[in-house]
Amino acid sequence: MLTIALPKGRIAEETLDKFEKAFGEKFVFEDRKLILKKSGFTFLNVRNQDVPTYVMHGAADLGVVGLDVLEEKEYDLIKLLDLELGKCKVAFGLRRGEKLNFDKSKITIATKHEKIAKKFFEQKAMAVEIIKLYGSIELAPLVGLCDCIVDIVETGETMKQNGLEVGPTIMESSAHLIANKNSFYAKKDLILDLKEKIEVHL
Repeated sequence: MLTIALPKGRIAEETLDKFEKAFGEKFVFEDRKLILKKSGFTFLNVRNQDVPTYVMHGAADLGVVGLDVLEEKEYDLIKLLDLELGKCKVAFGLRRGEKLNFDKSKITIATKHEKIAKKFFEQKAMAVEIIKLYGSIELAPLVGLCDCIVDIVETGETMKQNGLEVGPTIMESSAHLIANKNSFYAKKDLILDLKEKIEVHL
């Protein structure tokens, strides 16, 4: 039996679709249920940001989560497979017509990706002030709260509609299959068998 934490929404559905192709069975969460048990698997339906936490603490053997979330959490987990789902990037958002000025003595950033942004500026040996925001982040540069934002970008449409444009990319992201280290060693054959079956349908 393997327990797998899936992020709610589209990525969970697309991951279950891969399981259906791999095992020739239907895997669907009924109504608002958070647990699905079938064919030797238990799937947990959790918030995207919480997937690595469930896996790290052993409540799930495996998880499916974006690389950006993994980078932000900095947990000691095994990255098994890039599922090539939910492709996006973590990038800067700037007021239209502006460029990122790396010569400034200090840049103020608004983001929920604090560690990713901090690491980027540390590598450039630049001073940065990070303001943590949880939503409506595009508003921050428009009202003078910050110089620019760091956010997830899929199409760039949200930034565009709010008077911003997509700046330099910090990292590319997609959904990865991850494993708890203890689970990996205790259930190695099961996990590697699952990885192989899914890999065929990528």
